[in-house]
Amino acid sequence: METTFKAGINIAIKIPKSKYEQTVAFYRCILKLEVEEKPIDNPTVSRTHQVKFGHNIIWLDCVDNYTHAETWLQLTVPDVVTATDYLKSKGVETCDEIEELPGNMHWIMDPAGTVFNVQQTSHT
Repeated sequence: METTFKAGINIAIKIPKSKYEQTVAFYRCILKLEVEEKPIDNPTVSRTHQVKFGHNIIWLDCVDNYTHAETWLQLTVPDVVTATDYLKSKGVETCDEIEELPGNMHWIMDPAGTVFNVQQTSHT
């Protein structure tokens, strides 16, 4: 089976707690985008806001232990196991320890350290 990676709609920006309120205000008050706080139960993310960004969703995630912001991207694949096997064959290991996620998804990083969430293509 051929592995095909596609960009997902979700973009997460991990924001240090000290810059979180300013960042949310920037998206809401300066850019005037639709921003809504969403409940979250995650050991590494204390708060999250959803920002409608065209056809994409930006998740502004408050992380207490970060010193700088990071942008994380979503990749969708037809089959996560096949994609993970393919990535491993190319020397790309999963790094699921960086943040909790469901068992049918994986985190990977590019050589520069950009984080990607690899998950099943939605059939909606």
